[in-house]
Amino acid sequence: MPDIVEGPAAIAHEKYERLVARARSQARIKVAIAHPCDDVSLESAVEAARLGLIEPILVGPEERIRGVAARADLDISGMELVNAQHSNDSAVKAVELVTAGRVEALMKGSLHTDELMSAVVSRQAGIRTARRITHCFIMDVPGHPDAIIITDAAINIAPTLDDKVDIIQNAIDLAHAMGVTDVRVAILSAMETVTTKVPSTIEAAALCKMADRGQITGAFLDGPLALDNAISPQAAAIKKIDSPVAGRANVLVVPDLEAGNMLAKSLSFLANADAAGIVLGARVPIILTSRADSLLTRLASCAVAVMVAAARRQSPSASIR
Repeated sequence: MPDIVEGPAAIAHEKYERLVARARSQARIKVAIAHPCDDVSLESAVEAARLGLIEPILVGPEERIRGVAARADLDISGMELVNAQHSNDSAVKAVELVTAGRVEALMKGSLHTDELMSAVVSRQAGIRTARRITHCFIMDVPGHPDAIIITDAAINIAPTLDDKVDIIQNAIDLAHAMGVTDVRVAILSAMETVTTKVPSTIEAAALCKMADRGQITGAFLDGPLALDNAISPQAAAIKKIDSPVAGRANVLVVPDLEAGNMLAKSLSFLANADAAGIVLGARVPIILTSRADSLLTRLASCAVAVMVAAARRQSPSASIR
């Protein structure tokens, strides 16, 4: 199959290229695309299918989807189409495909995230698990050697200590599914010392002790750490912080959604980083994309979902959600 990106642009996005290449070595997964009623979301489904990542099931108003495909010159002739009345109905029917065991992932189309997530968390017909539903950005930052996971910057507004246990465990499981063997989690705050004046530092210390006692598994944890101490070996050395995480973190856990949102957008708009997104904690991974995302970023989100689904197939008793 042809490369996604060629020339200098491929070098700029080499981490996402590696993610997609790794995912293409796995079996493709069936994905319900909820309301793909614009050219961006439909193009994502078509291109991910062309690359062998997914087998899309398009869920939405049939005539509208076919009209978008015709105008954008997108071939959907081989794809299953489930008719729905409107965006809310699309979300409900996409979730029903999960319940029926027909798909291994959901993907957001041209509907609001709240509409899709309302169907996901419905008490009557939703697909929640014992884990809290959380979001991870997988950031491709130019000049940084590895992709960085930032969590949670999109769903949990002011997470409690218990919420953060699930936020961290979901991110660790995601990192392992992506093939990261040495997962290093930095629990961020404004400083690296513990003080009652900054509650996030106390929570960070508690989370690290919980990891020591086996309540969080699969990674090295350290915190509180300021952002510079988490990702810069020089900054960590200056502060004399000696740990397996300081200066080398590949998972960044933010205190709350506001901090995470600002961190992710700062990297995107000031450092030209790309941000693939996935929601975990439901029965299947949920691919969240934005109209502003590049095609490669949207494909990277699909690739991550493929790897999560593959990890679940290989270890059904594992806690990846």
